[in-house]
Order: sequence, then C-alpha cells, then structure tokens
Amino acid sequence: MLKGIPKILSPELLKVLCEMGHGDRIVIADGNFPSESVGKDARVIRMDGHGACEVLEAVLALFPLDTYVEKPVNLMEVMPGDKVETPIWAEYGKLVKAADARGPEAIGHIERFAFYEEAREAYAIVATGEGALYANVMLQKGVV
Repeated sequence: MLKGIPKILSPELLKVLCEMGHGDRIVIADGNFPSESVGKDARVIRMDGHGACEVLEAVLALFPLDTYVEKPVNLMEVMPGDKVETPIWAEYGKLVKAADARGPEAIGHIERFAFYEEAREAYAIVATGEGALYANVMLQKGVV
C-alpha cells in the first residue's frame, strides 16, 4: 500500500501514468467505446466495474495536464442528429476545474471518428464500465 494514492488506481494504471511522458495521451473510455479494437496498438487497461468520473478524478489527482496546448482535455462530440444528453460533461468540467486552473476552458471536443483516430495513437486506453453516452475523454500529459 502507498499513502496518498487513490485506491481505485491499480498498479497497472499507476505504472502507465508514470511511464507516460509530456505530450502523451490517455483515453478514459465509456462502456460502449471499442477499446480493444481501437487500442490494439496501445495498452488497454480494464476497469469495467468503475465509472468514468471516478477514474478521471483519480487520474487527475496525479496527472498534470499539458499547459503547452490550449485543450489538453478532449471529449467525443455528439454526432449530428443524435438527440443525446451529456450531463456527464458538466461533471468532467468540475473535475478538471479542481485539477487545473484553466477549468472548463481546458476542455475541447473532437468529432467522433476523428476521436477514434486520435485514440489509436494514445499511449493507453482505460476501458471503464461507464454507461453514459459520449462519455469518452482524452487527456494530454503535461510536466510536473
């Protein structure tokens, strides 16, 4: 056991967060995200029993967001024509605000298929059991 480490963070995820360097990206994916196929060339960490907010909060407790880019946090945009509510985005905004002085201004949006393409280049994908739609979030690591 270690002091000060959120209990939800597994040794595998802690190792990945530590290995990542400045500019590397990690995806916290909802339960519908094709983590295994998109992440076939990345590390996929299964956290099926956990929601995206609790994982995001724990990661942000240790993970510096990139200050050299305008939007180090990116969400998957809702597809045109989808009548989907995204209340989880407000929760993400609160979590980012608690971790970064830019708050919600640090959050951008990426079109769905572009998000998949960028996720293919991510260092790791965390596959959660999150049931909210469009709850995928990509973080870009900064420096300490």
